[in-house]
Amino acid sequence: METNELLKKVRKIEIKTRGLSQNIFAGQYHTAFKGRGMTFSEVREYQYGDDVRSIDWNVTARFGRPYIKVFEEERELTVMLLVDVSGSLDFGTTNQYKKGIITEVSATLAFSTIQNNDKVGAIFFSDKIEKFIPPKKGKKHVLHIIRELLVFEPVSNQTNIGEALKYFTNAIKKRSTAFIISDFIDSGFERTLTIANNKHDIAAMQVYDIREAELPDVGLIKVKDAETGERIWVDTSDKRLRTSYKHKWNERQLALQKTFKQSGVDSVTMSTSDDYVRALMKLFKLRG
Repeated sequence: METNELLKKVRKIEIKTRGLSQNIFAGQYHTAFKGRGMTFSEVREYQYGDDVRSIDWNVTARFGRPYIKVFEEERELTVMLLVDVSGSLDFGTTNQYKKGIITEVSATLAFSTIQNNDKVGAIFFSDKIEKFIPPKKGKKHVLHIIRELLVFEPVSNQTNIGEALKYFTNAIKKRSTAFIISDFIDSGFERTLTIANNKHDIAAMQVYDIREAELPDVGLIKVKDAETGERIWVDTSDKRLRTSYKHKWNERQLALQKTFKQSGVDSVTMSTSDDYVRALMKLFKLRG
C-alpha cells in the first residue's frame, strides 16, 4: 500500500472511530469496564456486614479469628485487543471484508481507552503470535495500532485461539480487560479461555459473513478454504446441501455460545452487513 493511500485510510478510520468513541460511547465504556479491575489493598479483621466470600482463610487460621482481604478499584485500566489476522478474515460478500470490520471495531475500542486515560495494546494472532504491541497511552500509539491493522501481512493463514490466549495470559501479568475479535473458526480453546478469563476480564466479538451461515442458490461454484488453500466444487442448487450447510453453521454457533457461557465471557456476534455500533452498544449493555 502506498504511503499516501495508507495515510488517507488511517485518517478516514480515525475520524469515524474517534467520533464514535467520543459521542456514542462516551461514558458507556467507563461504566462497562471501570471497576472490573481490582487490586489487593490489605487484610483486616472481619466486621459485621462484610462479604464472607472475602475471608482470607489462611490468615484466619493463623490468628484464630476471621480476617478478610480488602481490594480497591484500579484507577487505570490496561486494555488488550486480541486480533485475529488469519486468512479467513479476507472474506466478505456485502459491505466489506471481515478484516475491515475488525479494524474499525479495534480502532473504536482503542480510541475509547485513551479517551479514558487507559493503556491499550494489541496481539495479532493466526495459529501463532504474529505481532505483539505493548500497552501504552496516547493518540500516537493508537494510530500506530491502526496502521499495523491496515498493512500487516501474517506469516500463517490458519487459526489457533488457544495459543493467543496462552501468550496473552503469560505476557500481561497485571489484570486487564481484553477483547478477542475474531470469526472464531477454531475449536479446542475452551479451557484456555476459562483460565484466561479467571485472571483477566475478557469479552468476545465474533465477526462473520452471511455466506458463511447460508449458501445462495447460484448453481455450481468453486470455493476455496482461505486457511488451508483447498479448492472444491459445490453445487449450491442442491437444496439438501444448502440445508446441511446452514444446520452445521447453527450447530457451530450453539457450541461457541456454550463455550462463552461456560467460561463466563460476555460476547456479541455481528455480520459484515450489520452496524457494528449496535454490537458494541449491546456488549457495553451486557456489562453495565
